Amino acid sequence: MGGTLTFDDISVDSMLPDGLPSFIPMTDGSAVTKLDASLNWPAYGVGLRRVFSPDTHTLYKRFTEQTARQALALGDHQKAVLVGYGEDPLVEAFWTRRGRDRLVERIAEQEWDLVLSCNYSIYGDWPRTEHLLNMRRSLLLAQEFAEAGVNVVPNVYWFRLEDLQRYLSWIDDTQPAAIAINVQTVRDNADWDSWERPGLHWLAAHLPKDMPVILTGLSRANRIAEMVQIFGSRLTLISQNPHQYALHGAIMGPNGREDVHARTEDAFASTVQYMASLLPSR
Repeated sequence: MGGTLTFDDISVDSMLPDGLPSFIPMTDGSAVTKLDASLNWPAYGVGLRRVFSPDTHTLYKRFTEQTARQALALGDHQKAVLVGYGEDPLVEAFWTRRGRDRLVERIAEQEWDLVLSCNYSIYGDWPRTEHLLNMRRSLLLAQEFAEAGVNVVPNVYWFRLEDLQRYLSWIDDTQPAAIAINVQTVRDNADWDSWERPGLHWLAAHLPKDMPVILTGLSRANRIAEMVQIFGSRLTLISQNPHQYALHGAIMGPNGREDVHARTEDAFASTVQYMASLLPSR
């Protein structure tokens, strides 16, 4: 860990690629040719478990034998985004094996246009030391990606106000290209209202006004609308909802989920366009 729980020795020297849309749909890591046929969407995201196996804790060959853009069958103008979030055993295995197996360097070789660095969990019933360790690990991993030449965004995760204040001090000192926040684990309204929502409002009020913010996992229209209200055009949303719904022939619209029994590619395109319409255009 470097002998400290502070952030003072960490910097993430990176940049955001040009042309990112305000909404980035996630897929299962296979070629998007069929899904993208009617969209020509500017960027697609892939979760860590589609690249780093939860079973063998190794990188899948289809991502080591070609670039990420080739694996997803993207055009030259389209961006490939690795969303480095996953269940605790997956991200813990990535941390443990990253040095021995050169995981960071090998992901750099895959030429992702952007990587959202892993976030290490913070649970309310864990010892406070675990919170401090995991906040530092999340930033350290982002630094390692940046040092490998990857366009990376560090993940910010908190439990108390002092955590947010520490992050803000670090952001002011180091000026990362953006920050990412994983909100997909906050499902029920109690956690959203008592923890995640207040923290997001605090960040919106205190972050530099031009600091881009990438949220992963929002799907409810009212929550998206609130985040647009506080973050404005600097907000980017990443979601796997279009793909999940489309696999069942369902779409997301103004009335929520609708089981319309559509073709997968048609349902996917419909939900992507709807969710993008909830965000400021670029």
